[in-house]
This record gives sequence, structure tokens and C-alpha cells, in this order.
Amino acid sequence: MGFRRKSRVITPRTPGELDAMQAAGEIVGHALTTVREAAKPGVSTKDLDLIAETVIRDSGAIPTFLGYEGFPASICASVNEVIVHGIPSPERYLDDGDLVSIDCGATLDGWVGDSALTFGVGEVADEVDALNKATEWVLEQAMKKMMPGNRLTDISHAVQEATHAAEQRFGVILGIVEGYGGHGIGRNMHEDPFVPNEGRGGRGPRILEGSVLAIEPMLCLGSGENEELSDGWTVVTVDGGVASHWEHTVAATSSGPRILTPRVGGQN
Repeated sequence: MGFRRKSRVITPRTPGELDAMQAAGEIVGHALTTVREAAKPGVSTKDLDLIAETVIRDSGAIPTFLGYEGFPASICASVNEVIVHGIPSPERYLDDGDLVSIDCGATLDGWVGDSALTFGVGEVADEVDALNKATEWVLEQAMKKMMPGNRLTDISHAVQEATHAAEQRFGVILGIVEGYGGHGIGRNMHEDPFVPNEGRGGRGPRILEGSVLAIEPMLCLGSGENEELSDGWTVVTVDGGVASHWEHTVAATSSGPRILTPRVGGQN
């Protein structure tokens, strides 16, 4: 309902606050790349969780996910048909060919960074590799709309249109995961507004200089229909299709989108 109130804006942050958010985001980026490097066949998703927690705490930050609404880990580790919110387990060992999505948050000096990436373990099927490259590319296209003067659903529409374009670009049929998307972020991990991953552009609160959003396309091989498992967290594709999830925390600036969760060494 709030999307139709044209006077609304996405709260801007000061330059100093953006710097503070990037400091938290850089820790997240470091944790993600460290986890990706450690992910090998035979490594458990719980092992990856402990690695991420160590990186975060050794950097002087707090794992944002741990205890968030009762979540029991420092990362979400979602493998293959698991879309988001996978709970790390000492009994879930990675296999060659798995596609793994890691979502991670860190809180530093009261500011939150939130980001996700997806990677293959060993050699993945060509269609799965295409899905993952397409999802990363869709995120890159959507972030371009994080500019002062645009509206919230310009990002939503960009995800939708980029997904259609990615099907041709990468030669794969993609489903947009239903009911999930990005969000506002700042002192808390999830703040208003919700950012749908599809829809008509030109609606919703206006993006200002310093506005910050977590943008996170989630795509899958299949319909996009999903369900939550009995643990109250794990979300899977109904048809068993493999899913990919990419996310960055992004600020709108006059010089263009500013990624506040950069990866170590500038890697994706």
C-alpha cells in the first residue's frame, strides 16, 4: 500500500554513516570469500559457518544472523534446491557438483552489512553454471538503478527485465523465486522498504542521495514456487530446481551506485 504514496522516500545516510556501513560490509565480503575458498567436497556447511564466524569476530564485529529471530548460525548455507535460510549442519557435507549459496551479515559499531554469493563445488552441470552466472549478472544490472531520483520498483523492474534478458544471454530458462526480495538496511538488518524482485517500475518511495538497500535476486531452474520446511527457516523450490542467490548492500550516490559490501581483492 505504501508503494503508492509518492511522497515517501528511502531514508538517506550521511557520508560518515555510509563509511561506517562499508566498514561492516567489508567484513562480510571477507567472510564470504574466505568461506568460498574453504568450500571443498567433504567440508560440512557447519564448518563453513564456523569459518565465517571466526572471520567476523576476529575483525571486531558481531555475526548479525546468529540469534536473529532465533536463527542458530552466523551464515545461511543453502545448497542446490535450498533457496535461502539454509541452516548449517555438521551432517551436510558438500559434494562435487553442488551449488552453494552463502548469505552473511556482520554488525560493526551498530551498523549492519549484508551480502550473499553463490558458487559451485568442483565441476557443476552446464545448466547450473549458467543459472549462477545469470543471477550474478542480474544483480549487476539491478544495482545500476540504485541512483538518486529513481523509485523503489525501478529496481524490481530491472531484476525482472534482466532475468528475461539473461535467459537469452546465458541460454537457460529461469524462474524468479516468488515472495522473496531485498530490503532496507542500516542499524538493523531488515528495515523498510521490502524490495520485490519483479513488478512495474516507477512506483514506491523515491531513492535519494545516500539511500541504502540490500538488493538480492534469487533465481532458479524451474517455476520459482517455493515452500518453507518444518524447521521454520529453510526455503526450498517446490519442484526441486537448483537455486542461486546473489546480494549486495548498495548506496545511491551522485557518482553512481556504491557497493558497501565489496569482496576481498575486488572479486565478485
